[in-house]
Amino acid sequence: MLSSGSRAPQFTLKNLAGVPRTLADILSRGPVLLALYKISCPVCQLTLPFLDRIAGGKLQVVAISQDDASGTRRFQEKFGVSVATLLDREEENYPVSNAFGISHVPSLFLVEPDGSISLASEGFVKADIETIAERAGVTPFRQDEKVPAWKAG
Repeated sequence: MLSSGSRAPQFTLKNLAGVPRTLADILSRGPVLLALYKISCPVCQLTLPFLDRIAGGKLQVVAISQDDASGTRRFQEKFGVSVATLLDREEENYPVSNAFGISHVPSLFLVEPDGSISLASEGFVKADIETIAERAGVTPFRQDEKVPAWKAG
């Protein structure tokens, strides 16, 4: 898996409406948190709603689903996730997942406008999500929520 300090690989993926999006286009609007996930992954189901809260702040969040559009839409509806989502499809051999070298989901990459990765995280790491949320100027966890410190992806 690519680590902090690495360069993010350039990519083009389609969003849920079938419109191609490039990393360069996304980065032209500022830093972005890329979150690679599968809809069947319990740790992804835990993580994505918190990332949706972060997306309400000063940081772009783009989810990258390894599933098809219809399954991904059902996931978003069920878990209350509305972040921008791209599809990294099995039919195309998961080009972005492979380029980033992930072996587990969720995998998170905070990519700076110059294309460098400033944070790479695998699984659910509460401290990493808090760091990202601080950068976005939001609080990701509510006081009444019991949030684990870590869960393997």
